[in-house]
Amino acid sequence: MGKFFKEFREFISKGNALDLAVGLVIGTAFNAIIKSLVADIITPLISLLFKSDLSNMFIVLRGSATWVPITSTWSLSEDAVLLTYGNFIQAIIDFLIIAFAIFLALKFITKFSAKIQKAKDAIAPKKAE
Repeated sequence: MGKFFKEFREFISKGNALDLAVGLVIGTAFNAIIKSLVADIITPLISLLFKSDLSNMFIVLRGSATWVPITSTWSLSEDAVLLTYGNFIQAIIDFLIIAFAIFLALKFITKFSAKIQKAKDAIAPKKAE
């Protein structure tokens, strides 16, 4: 059992595991920012185009749905089954924004890493051949 914990401690102390943990925490925070961007900024703009909130975009497959103007909500019968394609569109928008942001971040990191490597190569003493 002692060998197991020793191997685990060595694994944790390696940079890759720590980088993974930091990436997970930052990714979780980034996800919250993206969800807020989509829900609070992009979705209302899309709602202007469709004249409806994405969450209100659905098809009633069974039962009934009635619009209640006083509360600005839908009243659904107990047996209502909905095909909520608006939520699916919202998920696609979330995915595209996250994928684009990751693409930009990776592009920046790759470009920055290449510049750092080029600077290291320029500074490093040249080996005699």
